[in-house]
Amino acid sequence: MNGLDVTLSTEIDPLRTKSLITGVLALVLCFIGWFFNRGELFRAYLIAYVFWIGVPLGCLGVLMIHHLVGGTWGFVIQRCLEAAVRTFPIMAVLFVPLLFGLPDLYIWARPAVVAADPVLQEKAAYLNMPFFVIRALIYFAIWFAIGFFLSKWSQAQERSADPAFTQRLQTLSGPGLVLYGLTVTFSAIDWLMSLEPHWYSTIFGMIFMVSHGLVALTFVIGAAYFLSGREALRQIVAPWVLQDLGNLLLAFIMLWAYLSFSQFLLIWVENLQHEIPWYLHRLTGGWAAIGIALIVLQFALPFVLLLSRAVKRKPGALAAVAGAVAVMHFIELFWFVAPTFHPDGFSLHWTTILAPVGIGGVWLWSFFSCLKGRSLLPMHDPRFLAILEEHGLADHG
Repeated sequence: MNGLDVTLSTEIDPLRTKSLITGVLALVLCFIGWFFNRGELFRAYLIAYVFWIGVPLGCLGVLMIHHLVGGTWGFVIQRCLEAAVRTFPIMAVLFVPLLFGLPDLYIWARPAVVAADPVLQEKAAYLNMPFFVIRALIYFAIWFAIGFFLSKWSQAQERSADPAFTQRLQTLSGPGLVLYGLTVTFSAIDWLMSLEPHWYSTIFGMIFMVSHGLVALTFVIGAAYFLSGREALRQIVAPWVLQDLGNLLLAFIMLWAYLSFSQFLLIWVENLQHEIPWYLHRLTGGWAAIGIALIVLQFALPFVLLLSRAVKRKPGALAAVAGAVAVMHFIELFWFVAPTFHPDGFSLHWTTILAPVGIGGVWLWSFFSCLKGRSLLPMHDPRFLAILEEHGLADHG
């Protein structure tokens, strides 16, 4: 068993340093865009921010699902999930720059526009800057609190080997998922759907719950690929564990496709004048090519590949599919946001490339800092010990 109890320590320091330097430099270059086109800067920052906040948010949801259902796949990635959810403080700090660009992003934040628009006046009780900030504070407080206790109790179990902490983790995860669903839904409405406040979709929040889970799975599959190269973990990150992760990724891809198509079909069938234009802006010009690419590369091709048992059981192949899905999710967010401001045709600003590198670098630095020095496996969780015994690994090493 001791052979499995490995940690990441000094070997992770170069990754932390490179991530931080890259992130800070990219953000500095990105914010030079303030002096040239601040509107494009904040749009790029919003896209990048929603992409990267999706990783810890998705990890929080997957972590709670894992505590409720168990499974070897969850124990292999549990420490990565916990490290990700401990990054909410840095993500709260990275959210602050968006507050300086609210009028550039949202027409409901422009008093002159609201005064001339009866629809915005009706929605002003909800769509206003003070309440927007208050809601964001509530979201982060809930995410941080749930993640804090899940991580704290897991660490306490690792130190004390007390099985009672397993019950605590399960007890919190049930209502935690309810709060998670509500906060993710309203944050998606606030940060993205309100970019076009005349448009609405009752499925939008659910799409983002699934999307966050999808991008989180792509991240932890990459982490599992990294861990699979460590000698002490090769028997734990086994092909059948990777297959479980691949099956879970496939399930999320199918659910994402179902919800996205349902939203499109319902809006198109209803043929309401305030809903159809949202899709019309995204299905003309260069935006139509992105829409087709999303269908092919975020659903059809990964779906076909993940049906293969061989692909799911090979760490490199599974990680490649996961990486492609993550890239397409970022492109999907770009497709959600950019046509709002460029409905006539495709437009790409240089800050759209720099912003995700900047935020991602800082986030990865925080993630590696949270992961450093901790056991990579929950060796004192009785459920994991039972799995080790079942597969004859309890005395490994």
